[in-house]
Parts: sequence; C-alpha cells; structure tokens
Amino acid sequence: MKRFIKPVMAMVLAAASTVAAADDVVVGGKNFTEQQLLASMTAQYLDGLGYDVDKRAGMGSAVLRQAQENGQIDLYWEYTGTSLINYNDITERLSPEETYSTVKELDGEKGLVWLEPSDANNTYALAMREDDAAERGIETISDLAAAVNDSDDLTFACNAEFYAREDGLRPLQQEYDFRFARPQIKRMDSGLVYPALRDGQVEVGLVFATDGRIQAFNFRVLEDDKGYFPAYALTPVVRQETLDANPELAAQMNQLSALLNDDTMAGLNAQVDVEKQTIEKVAESFLKENNLL
Repeated sequence: MKRFIKPVMAMVLAAASTVAAADDVVVGGKNFTEQQLLASMTAQYLDGLGYDVDKRAGMGSAVLRQAQENGQIDLYWEYTGTSLINYNDITERLSPEETYSTVKELDGEKGLVWLEPSDANNTYALAMREDDAAERGIETISDLAAAVNDSDDLTFACNAEFYAREDGLRPLQQEYDFRFARPQIKRMDSGLVYPALRDGQVEVGLVFATDGRIQAFNFRVLEDDKGYFPAYALTPVVRQETLDANPELAAQMNQLSALLNDDTMAGLNAQVDVEKQTIEKVAESFLKENNLL
C-alpha cells in the first residue's frame, strides 16, 4: 500500500508544482519614470489577480529585450517604433498601423507576442522653452534646423542612447539637413534634460511626448514637420510560452492597455516627476480608480 501511495502523492505534488509555475510571471521595465510606473502597475495588477509576480525594473532597452528573448523576462511594455528600428532593423517609414503589424509579425517569429496597443504614443520630440522658442520664431524642427545652421548659440541636451541609436540624432540631422557641432551637444541622463532646459542650461532638449514635465515646465514641443519620428505606441509584449501557461493573461493585459493614452500617461508621469509622489503609490491609485485592484 505504501508503495502505491508514494507515487500517487508524487504525481499530485508534481501537478501542484506545475500549476504554481504556470502562475509565475516575471515583469520587466526600463530605467525611466514611465517604464517604472508601468512595471509597478503591471506587477500590482497581476499580483491582485493571483499571479506570483517577480518585478525587475530599471533595465536598459537592449538588456531588457535580450532578457525577454532569453526567457528571463516574461512581460514588459515596449514601444512599437523601438522594436521596428532597433530590434528588427526596419528603417522604412511606416504608418502607426503598419509599424504595429510589422513588429507583431517579426517578433512573433521570435516567440514574442504583441498584445493590444494602447493609445499612448510616447514618441521622441524636441522641445524648447516657450518664451525662447517664440522669441526665435521656432515652431517646427525645420525652423530649428535653419536656426542651427545660421548660428552656433543653440545647445542641445539628450541622453546617450538617442545620441547613438539608429533612429536618433545623426539620422535626424540628415533628414532635416542641419548639424549641431560637438560642443553644442550635452549628453546626460534623460531625467536631467528637463531641468537643464527649464533652467536655461541648454536651448533645446530631447523629450518624451507623454512626459508630464512638458506642460508643467511650459515647454514648446517642436512640430516634426517631416514626420521623422516613427510611432511609439506603448504595448504589452509577452513571451508565447508565458501566454500558453497563462491563457487569461492576454485579455487581462489588454484590459489595462485600453486605459492608457497620451493624457493619462502624461498625468501619471507628472505625479511622479513634478508632484514627487512615489511610483508605487501612483500606480496603486490608478489601478484602484479603475477598479483593477
């Protein structure tokens, strides 16, 4: 009898272990406010749904993507334009819909599933102080290009990633036919660009379109009149194996994605960066307001 019970108990324990493993989800995030907010929001949301969540935020883009491809990260929020250009080497100019369908297909071949995109498009943008831009008569990036070509008194702040990436500064300057001289470029952490621009340490700064500090600091976002920057629709991306183990996860994440748009993300980001609330508290409050926690 004992010999019979032990194998049965072993099978029961193995089954229980399999169920538990299926509910393990590793949530990743990049190293800036919006991504840390989304990682916290996702982790709290899934934890409330009964998943065993391991949150690993604060990672660089390339490292995070590689970790997901290697199976170390199950789920994180990515931007369609980033995957299109940086991970799939597509430089052709596509519509937002084409961008999404392209990365969905190409990443699907790598075992990564793009769920429903949100209405938040956190594209890159160039910004100036409103009064300075008005005084110089700069409304578009073409206006900026003309001003840079006419003078060397405009300095530009951006992060090191934008300085080097394939959809970054060099091809932007080629598209608009201008060039900042090396001394005019100030590389710094993304979060430091905003106060540097606000305080007059630079005249132009690289910003993210959904950052709450744009409005709070009275910046003018320059019109991308040549349509250089691709769409960067914020979308949850999940490993296929993770979805296979958790069939309800796609619908659950799509429910969260449907709540996000430009204004919502800008407001959430401002609560952290301007009002100095904690990331965890802002994420928790948003989930509770929307009956997801």
